[in-house]
Amino acid sequence: MRDGASAPGGVRLAELVAVLSLGSDLGMGQPMEHAMRQCLIALRLGDVLGLDPAQRESLYYVSLIGWVGCHVDAYEQAKWFGDDLALKGDSLLRDMAGLTPVAFMAAHLGAGRTPFGRMRTTARFLAGGQRDAQAMIANHWYAADTLAGQLGLDADTRATLAQTFERWDGKGVPRGCRGDELLLAASIVHLADVLEVYHRMGGPEQALAVAHEREGTQFAPHVVEAATAHVGTLFQGLEEVTAWDAVIAAEPGLARVLSDAELDTALEAVADFIDIKSPFTLGHSRGVADLAAGAASALGLAAPEESHVRRAGLLHDIGRLGVSNAVWDKPGELSASERERVRLHAYLTDRMLAATPGLAALGATAAEHHERLDGTGYPRGVHAESLDQPGRLLAAADAYHAKLEPRPHRGPWSPVEAAGWLREEVRAGRLDGDAADGVLRAAGHPTRRRRAYPSGLTVREVEVLRLLARGLTTREMSAALFISPKTVSHHIESIYTKIGVTNRARASLFAVTHGLMSVDPNLG
Repeated sequence: MRDGASAPGGVRLAELVAVLSLGSDLGMGQPMEHAMRQCLIALRLGDVLGLDPAQRESLYYVSLIGWVGCHVDAYEQAKWFGDDLALKGDSLLRDMAGLTPVAFMAAHLGAGRTPFGRMRTTARFLAGGQRDAQAMIANHWYAADTLAGQLGLDADTRATLAQTFERWDGKGVPRGCRGDELLLAASIVHLADVLEVYHRMGGPEQALAVAHEREGTQFAPHVVEAATAHVGTLFQGLEEVTAWDAVIAAEPGLARVLSDAELDTALEAVADFIDIKSPFTLGHSRGVADLAAGAASALGLAAPEESHVRRAGLLHDIGRLGVSNAVWDKPGELSASERERVRLHAYLTDRMLAATPGLAALGATAAEHHERLDGTGYPRGVHAESLDQPGRLLAAADAYHAKLEPRPHRGPWSPVEAAGWLREEVRAGRLDGDAADGVLRAAGHPTRRRRAYPSGLTVREVEVLRLLARGLTTREMSAALFISPKTVSHHIESIYTKIGVTNRARASLFAVTHGLMSVDPNLG
């Protein structure tokens, strides 16, 4: 198991929310850490305007997750408007008042299609697709509020979150709140979001110009005035700071650390949230996580390793948020550039989780779910010696479970078909045999009965023990078993602990007296 994998219970709520903000950035067609920089601007405005601790807490969390629900209807967005990431990224540059939304939708309808295809899409949209568009903002708020409740955010924060899409002039949604009906924290978030985008594009002058242009319509006048009066500090050092460190350090009140049980519950909520991006992946992350954990148990892995692989399974597809549904839900063959975008999602998973120590080890395993033993996988294209057992289990679980699910270009496979295909992948040298066997056992398929080894040794540990007894070095065992030297060392430590010895000679005696050196069909 990777370093740090056994202690993710030290994850702070702020860290998990910040990871979600990276996902919402990608889902909105923005660079990662947009929401974090927005959060820093909002907190500075909040200090100027004298927010009390409860308001500041609401401001903090809503700044990070206000847009987190914007992928829940990405299927409909891509269906009508093409690339959903481009659509949402463009929307941040518009003041959606008056006839602007109508013109905006008209400009994007059928984007990426042929002229005839755009005409057909427009006709279908006018015949009924408008209902999808009208429901989108309400869907986004509803999804964000649901997730906030699952993460245990308080009522004040959720009340502020409910006003994410409101406007000072009362022309927002879902309730059309106006003027002083808007909570101060919500008004600050409204402005900070747009300020970050335009500051990144054109500096303080352009950001303030847009703020004044929308003053009294989208934005509260007194919040714009505060931003203007304190522009010197509002954006100070924003380009130089590492937003992650600054945002985590700014967490209001006492840092809330999630217990192991709370972390598991939160990660399950995140997994469900990831899968909602496409109707073809509903339930995928939980299914993969449970299969991988079941396989770990079937292979005799210790409880911390089983927990690690399940948590990595829950998070393995978070990088999917950074790829358009125009790709994920495409019914035909993907182009070369679209395939490259698909390959990017595993890399994004690793990048999103790498910033926080409690989740970085999970991210490293999660990012391996498309790697293959022969180096044909992605994102890194590594070979067997670089893949440890949790990564191998996750790859097998993901590969099997994906075959059971429908995809835009095919229907779901039967469990028998999926199992046969998984065994073929093992024979071809792409997936690990033990991992695949564990997955199939966890999925309820009949597999060859394994011999019960003494002292609770696993199949892999017996393989290591046999080589250790014959005097092979750690590096030689690594090469023979196609696992890393570090993993070999972990297995040796576990073997010594289980059989109660401290050196090779005594381990050899144990192996001989228990008949472990003879040919065993369970061992490769």
